[in-house]
Amino acid sequence: MIDFALLIVIAICVIALGLAALLARNLLSQDEGTPKMREVSDAIRVGAEAFIKRQYSTIAMLAIVLAVVIFAVYYLTGQQSLAISTAAAFVVGASCSAVAGVVAMWIAVRTNIRTAAAAQTSDGKALDFSFRGGAISGLIITSMSLLGVSLTYIALGADPTHTPFVIVGFGFGASFVALFAQLGGGIYTKAADVGADLVGKVEAGIPEDDVRNPATIADLVGDNVGDCAGRGADLFESTAAENIGAMILGVALFPVFGVNGILFPIVMCSLGLLASMIGILSVRGKDGADPMDAMNRGYYITAIISAVFLFFGVQWLLGAAPGWIYFVYAGLVGIALSVCFLRVTMYYTDHHYRPVQEIANASETGAATNIITGFSVGLETTAVPAILIGLSLIISYGFGTMSGVPSGGLYGTAVATVGMLMVCAYVLTMDTFGPIADNAGGIVEMSQAPEEVRKRMDKLDAAGNTTKALTKGYAIGSASLAVFLLFNAYMADITKLSGKAFDVVNLASVNVFVGALLGAMLVFLFASFAIRAVSKTAQSVIDAVRIQFKDPAIMAGTKKPDYAAVIDITTQGALKSMVLPGILVIGFPIIIGVTMKYEALAGFLMVATITGILLALILNNSGGAWDNAKKYIESGAHGGKGSDAHKAAVIGDTLGDPFKDTAGPSLHVLIKLLATLTLVLAPLFI
Repeated sequence: MIDFALLIVIAICVIALGLAALLARNLLSQDEGTPKMREVSDAIRVGAEAFIKRQYSTIAMLAIVLAVVIFAVYYLTGQQSLAISTAAAFVVGASCSAVAGVVAMWIAVRTNIRTAAAAQTSDGKALDFSFRGGAISGLIITSMSLLGVSLTYIALGADPTHTPFVIVGFGFGASFVALFAQLGGGIYTKAADVGADLVGKVEAGIPEDDVRNPATIADLVGDNVGDCAGRGADLFESTAAENIGAMILGVALFPVFGVNGILFPIVMCSLGLLASMIGILSVRGKDGADPMDAMNRGYYITAIISAVFLFFGVQWLLGAAPGWIYFVYAGLVGIALSVCFLRVTMYYTDHHYRPVQEIANASETGAATNIITGFSVGLETTAVPAILIGLSLIISYGFGTMSGVPSGGLYGTAVATVGMLMVCAYVLTMDTFGPIADNAGGIVEMSQAPEEVRKRMDKLDAAGNTTKALTKGYAIGSASLAVFLLFNAYMADITKLSGKAFDVVNLASVNVFVGALLGAMLVFLFASFAIRAVSKTAQSVIDAVRIQFKDPAIMAGTKKPDYAAVIDITTQGALKSMVLPGILVIGFPIIIGVTMKYEALAGFLMVATITGILLALILNNSGGAWDNAKKYIESGAHGGKGSDAHKAAVIGDTLGDPFKDTAGPSLHVLIKLLATLTLVLAPLFI
């Protein structure tokens, strides 16, 4: 008999998928623009689909090997009954995560042309189309995550005290694919972007997305495979891993709440999905208005409705505790944290505020001062978010303790994480909107549309840059709370496997200290590999573009550049470069755990998490600030396009590209992958 709460989750997911289908049907029936627009759009679509096919073929081979390793670990450690189920859950999670990335990319490459066509007559209509394209991805991916966890839970027996420990394989599979999808896509998109900017803007002095630049199509393809497919897989695994971690913590409270405490995370996230649908449908573009006004209004509507649903959901599922109202307060802390993270990220990355304006001012004296100021802004951005995360954990833990439930403090932090996740579908909508708007702007530029059409798309593209930065802030905030959950779930799993209480990690122990030191080292080494991969691939792109620019006919605009050659160079470089850092992340913690055992691995996980959060904040926010400082100057400030300040800002933005779109987002996934890996392979480390 399937629990009624699970039926609610499945029903809401089916409704969300139905709404996504209606939005897709309406969107795909819209005008596809001029023949020149369709030519550019077709080239982007073909390049993106070819890369995704090659990338996921590589990921599939690695996933099969890892599934065999998981089976062997459980089989050889005397847990034969868990061997097949955990390996199967891993494969299902990996498959669903891959589908999530493909869906996000598939929708994006078909929405961009329709957004560009709409911009010929209306900027409000262009916002509607690009936002709905993002909404289709957001609804499908969030629904798939919730359905995947729910149906896997049912398929593996739905035993509330046992199954949550098994379905962690699903979360690990999702994290595994997300890491490679985000990393490979990030290397691709930024190598192409850096190559296009340095040779096109700085050396040749031609505009961004100029039809003469051989790297432009590769750059636009990169928006889809990195920002859409990569982020889609990232947020899919976020919801899956975080829900599973909260479910595991709910097992400890089974005597108090029964199965309701275990199913609480996925039920509340499904109610958040319902709130997101209402928020999405409330967004309407208006000609001449700021696109951010409509999207922000939709976000606040989603957050408010989520808070109302949270109250009734806690009362329904956790009402067995006399102090259940304190869990409502804990959930509100999570919702408030999501709002705070978006506002803080906006402050540091939007041109209306001090940090970006400081970087733009510094560009007047050259690239060096631009870079120094931008990096200092990145370092500064760690302060407020770290304080917010710390306060959220302390306050939600305190509320959980005040509920009077044994171990209620930890469950309070789980409820806060769930509160933050409730708006995930809307945030993913805003995130996917960004690259769609960017692509549409590129199509308008390359098809040589009239100036008024380009101005409409410039405004939408600027809003897209802001939403991409905001959603990165949300992703790292949710990851921070999630990894604290997963860390405690790891300790609970070790206690269950060893039969001894494991609730203290002694940092004064030599093994634990060494494990912690190596955890911090892994984060920096991984970021180094990711950034270097962009540099190496970009060098190949730059060489190829320079060779083509030597042809006078290309520069005169009478001969079409060889876009396919640059796409192929970028694809090969990205796929080759993503394997080593990915294998390092999988293999290194296993070596630590096998040689120094579970407590040292706990130290490794704890410090890698803290370091990863702070470094991701630095990379994401400095990169976003550099990007928007460039955009601010291009709008006419400090001499505008072509000025010395603009050239300096382009250099700064080029440095920020691999920070904010390759290494930074990959670190979100890295810290969650380490947590799910330690959970799945825990029997090895006893």
